[in-house]
Amino acid sequence: MLITFAARIGLSKGEAVRLSLMSAGVWWGGWGLFSLRFLHARPPSRALAPDRNWVIAGFSEIAFAVGQLRRLPQTVRYLLAYTLYNDGIQTVLGLSSVFLAQELFSPAQRAAGDDTVFLTGLILMVQFVAFFGATGFERLARRIGPKDAVLASLVVWCAIVVYSYAFLNTTTQALGMGASIAVVLGGSQALSRSLFSRVIPPGQEATYFGVYEISERGTSWIGPQIFALVVASTGSYRDAILSLMARFVTGTIMLFLTDIRQAEADVLELAASTEPA
Repeated sequence: MLITFAARIGLSKGEAVRLSLMSAGVWWGGWGLFSLRFLHARPPSRALAPDRNWVIAGFSEIAFAVGQLRRLPQTVRYLLAYTLYNDGIQTVLGLSSVFLAQELFSPAQRAAGDDTVFLTGLILMVQFVAFFGATGFERLARRIGPKDAVLASLVVWCAIVVYSYAFLNTTTQALGMGASIAVVLGGSQALSRSLFSRVIPPGQEATYFGVYEISERGTSWIGPQIFALVVASTGSYRDAILSLMARFVTGTIMLFLTDIRQAEADVLELAASTEPA
């Protein structure tokens, strides 16, 4: 609203954008202080050894988990699948604004800021719809299982990419595409985390979710790099968005081939073998 009505309240669009960004910082800071004040942390399960520090301990935990993963092949397969399809998701989220601005708005419209106003409204709409999408996919997961629910969301992601490449020509269509992204966004990400929690050793959640985040952030540059290379070589943003299909399709196939029940059995066997006699 600040950006949309900036001129009416005596602000330039640049000032409105700065105030909007500042409001996000106030929001994060305020709720962060609330969490520190009112949410109680559980005590640590293990004490830090006197001759170690937290940085060394953190890297040691990651190395320990990587060593254990050799005995958890299905968990490794799931991690690889997640790394592939999540890279596609993050690239779509990160570069969709660039794609829409280039494909739907003329240089004159972009200079006037029309794309900024539209994209701000689109992103805001996505946040609201994503809430209902996440709750809807939670119900779907109860019926068909989390793995099949994630697979269903990935089929929709693939359809979104194809639609963007072949059929997207108007802002109305872009709103529909944004709503579709919102529906599958919360479900694909939340259910992926939930599914991963089932295929890791109990009591080691922090360590393994550290590996999970590394697999996500450590490869997050690949999708945007592919996108940029395709744009540079073809001059087409549509060809660039279509290039993401390889990430989605490969990740979907690998997830389909992941045996979650076997992964859970492997975790139980690992836990049993490491328990003190």
